[in-house]
Amino acid sequence: MAVVGFDFGTTNSLISVVQGNRVLSFLDEQGLPVPSVVCYEGSHTIIGREARERLGQAGLGVQGNVVRSPKTLLGRESVFVGGVERSPVDVVREVVQFVRRQALDAKTVRNLEADRAVVTIPVMMEGHRRALLRDAFRMAGMSVVQFVHEPLAALYGYLRSSDDFEATLRRYDRQLVLVFDWGGGTLDLTLCRLVDGLLIQVGNDGTDEVGGDWFDDELKNEVERRVRATRSLSEDVEVQAEGRSRLLHACERAKIDLSQRSRVNIYVPNFFRGLDDPDLDFPLTREELDAIVAKLVNKGLARIERLLDREGYSSASVAMCLATGGMANMPVVKARLHELFGPNRVHVSERSASLISEGAAWVAHDEAKLHLAKNVELVLARNSYMPLLTAGLEMPQEGEVRGDKFSLYCVDPTDGFGKFELMAPHRPGPRVLPDDMRRSLINLVVPVDSKAAPFRERLQLDVSIDENLILKAQARSLNQRGTAEAEVHDLEFALALPTGKRGWLGAERIEGDAGDGPKPAKGSLVMRSNIASHEDHKLVPGEVLYRFAPLYFDTRSGPPQFQVDERLYYEPCTYCRRASNDPLCTCSTSPRPSQAAVIARQHQHEHR
Repeated sequence: MAVVGFDFGTTNSLISVVQGNRVLSFLDEQGLPVPSVVCYEGSHTIIGREARERLGQAGLGVQGNVVRSPKTLLGRESVFVGGVERSPVDVVREVVQFVRRQALDAKTVRNLEADRAVVTIPVMMEGHRRALLRDAFRMAGMSVVQFVHEPLAALYGYLRSSDDFEATLRRYDRQLVLVFDWGGGTLDLTLCRLVDGLLIQVGNDGTDEVGGDWFDDELKNEVERRVRATRSLSEDVEVQAEGRSRLLHACERAKIDLSQRSRVNIYVPNFFRGLDDPDLDFPLTREELDAIVAKLVNKGLARIERLLDREGYSSASVAMCLATGGMANMPVVKARLHELFGPNRVHVSERSASLISEGAAWVAHDEAKLHLAKNVELVLARNSYMPLLTAGLEMPQEGEVRGDKFSLYCVDPTDGFGKFELMAPHRPGPRVLPDDMRRSLINLVVPVDSKAAPFRERLQLDVSIDENLILKAQARSLNQRGTAEAEVHDLEFALALPTGKRGWLGAERIEGDAGDGPKPAKGSLVMRSNIASHEDHKLVPGEVLYRFAPLYFDTRSGPPQFQVDERLYYEPCTYCRRASNDPLCTCSTSPRPSQAAVIARQHQHEHR
C-alpha cells in the first residue's frame, strides 16, 4: 500500500499521496489544508474548518473549549480545555485521526489505507516532542515510517514537481539553495546543496518566536491600543469575555486579506463592556500593518543572515531562495527577501500551503532514505578527531536504531574528569580534512580517579541515532562508574533524488566551495580533550607524564620537544620556586646567581 506524506503543521495539516506521476492532496471542502484546531462541545469533538470557525469566540492555544495549534502543546503533561484535563497527545491524535479519515472518505484513491506516513517536523523540534508526536500518530492508526524536516521536504517536492526535472537539477547542481519556511508556528530554515542528485543539508536554523501567531498577537494589542487612544477610553474600560480572543481571530483574517488588498476593516461586535457603542471598528492599511510588525519581520529575516554567517556564506552565494509558508505571502516579507537575494533568485511557491506535504509524499513514493550528511566525531587528545558515525549512514526508520560502542582511555585524569566533546565538520561527506572547520555538538563529563596514571582509567562511549533522528550519547567511566548522557536534535541530513546518481554515497569526498566555515562565538570556551583511542605516551601532557615516567624525559631517549616544554612550563623555577610564567620570576633571564645570592633571595621570599 502507498505510503502517504503527512504535514502535521502548527496551523494547518494535510495528507498527500503520489498517484502515477502527480501528487494528490486531500484538501477540505474549501479547497484548503485542514486547520489544526479542536473544539470540545460536551460529548462532541469538532475538528478542522468547523472548529476554526469557533475562533470567532476563542483564540490562540487553549481558549475555553477550543485548542488551536495543538502541536505547540506537546511536551506538557496535560492542559485544561473547557475545565477538563486533557493530554496534549490525545488532542494531537484527534487532528491526525480527522485528517486521515478525511483522506479515506474522499474515495479519490483506490484502496488507500493511509496507515503509514512520512511525517514532516520542524528542524528544531526536540527529541521528546518527536517521540510524543509519533505516539499520537500511532494512537490515530498511523505509523511514522520516517520523519523529514519540513523545509527539506518542501525543496524535495519543488524539485520533483518541476516541469523539467532533469533541467532543474542541472541548473542547481553544486549550487546553494535556501529554503525559507515561515508558518503560523515556526520559522524554519535549511541551507542545502544539490550534488549529483544528492540533496544535502549544509546547515539548519529555526525558531518559534516569530511565527505568524506572534504577528496576530502583536497586531491585536496594537489595534486595541489605538482604538482606546482614538476614543479616549481608559484602561478602566473592560473588555467582554472572549473579546480579545475574537479580536485575535479578526486580526489574523486581516493579515491574510492584506496580502491581496491595500486596506481592510477590523470589526468585532460587542467588544467593550459598559459602553453605549461597545463595538470595535478599526480601518487598517497594509502600510500600517507593515509598521506594526516591523520588529518581528526584522527578527525573522535576521535568522537568514545569522544562518549564512554561521556557515560562512554570503547572500550572493545562494542560487535560489525557496519561500514557503503562509508568512511568505506577506508583501513586506517578499520585499525584504527581494532586497536580500534579488527578485530573480526568490521563488515564492504558488503551492506553499501544500508543498511540504507534497514533498513528503514524493519522499515516500521514491522510497528516498535519509542519510547522515556530516560525520559525528569525537575530539581526542592533541586535537585529533575520531569518526563515530560516518556521513552517508542510512538513518533508521520506525523501530530501528543505528549506532556503535567505543572503548577509550583517559590520558590525563589529573582534574578528576574525563571530558568528551562530540563535533561535526562544516563540510558534508565522509571524507574531511583535519583542519576543516567544525562545530561542537555536545559535551559529556564523567568522574575519573584523579590519582590514576595515564591510560589506566578506562572509558566507554555509546553513540546512536534513533527512529526520531535524535543523536544520543552516553559516556561511562568503568572505574568510578560515573555516567553522563546528552542528545542532539539539530543534525543535518541528505536525500538521494531518483536520478541514478548517488552523490558522495558513491564517492569519498564532496568537492567544491565549502564556505569559510562556522565562526566561533566570541568569548566561547574550548574544552581540552583528555580522551584517547589507544595508548600513546605522546598524547599525555608533559608535566603529567613526568610524574609517572620521569625516565621518558632522559635526553638520550629524545623525548618530543613539545612535551619537554610542557613539563618545564609547569615546573617551578629552580631558584625562586615561582611558576615559570610568573612575571616576578626573572631568574631565567638573569645571569646565574651565586650560591650566596640564592640563599639571600630565598630568605627575602620567606620574610615577605
